[in-house]
Amino acid sequence: MKQSGKDRFGIEGKIAMVTGARRGLGLAMATGLVESGAKLAAVASSSDGSGLQRTVDGLGGEMLYLQADLCDRAQREGLVDRVVERFGRLDILVNCAGMQHRQPSMEFDLGQWDRIVSLMMTAVFELSQQAARVMEKQGGGKIVNLASLASFQGGWTIPAYAAAKHAVVGITRALANEWASKNIHVNAIAPGYFDTDMCAGIKNDPVREPKIRERIPAGRWGSPEDLVGPLLFLASPASDYVDGHVLVVDGGWMGR
Repeated sequence: MKQSGKDRFGIEGKIAMVTGARRGLGLAMATGLVESGAKLAAVASSSDGSGLQRTVDGLGGEMLYLQADLCDRAQREGLVDRVVERFGRLDILVNCAGMQHRQPSMEFDLGQWDRIVSLMMTAVFELSQQAARVMEKQGGGKIVNLASLASFQGGWTIPAYAAAKHAVVGITRALANEWASKNIHVNAIAPGYFDTDMCAGIKNDPVREPKIRERIPAGRWGSPEDLVGPLLFLASPASDYVDGHVLVVDGGWMGR
């Protein structure tokens, strides 16, 4: 049966799990999914999910809030099972949780390295693995990982972040190779420079900020809401023949 345009991009009634959902890019994407009719399982490190709950309530949505430090393997275990216990299934997983630490590489704190790699590489794989086991039984699903411009470039004084984001691309492609035939579609979004707390130091730097903005063909930093459309594409039936792709959302930065 041929789908209409509305059905092709529709996610009404789908169950979506978003990590790092309490603020920044994760908050914008979680909100966009709820606005589009999905039920939300939000994962965040803070125990206070009241602000997000008010947002979801205001949209007439439904949410399960899961507090977990995703740097800790013990706290990652069983997260998808808790979502399925509440909603009965999982259709969409968005691996967005992230952290940043800037320090010259010769002095880079190895404890920070371990936390960043655990959160932004290993957790992405583990949660994808948990989700895929459920998705295979139910006939398919969508996994969207957050990559970065640092998936293609080395950055400056962010060796752990760059290493983890390069790994996200590798994980995305490796899982897509294995799971596309199971109707589990694994892709990634690579944001450029976005106006979020993580980028506040650069955004507020009177020397670096103008140089960055002038290099962006769009002439501006991204707003978190700019990711919602690309996410809905990758989370909906519209992308059912898209696998292992990294969708760059950067205002044209990589095209310069």
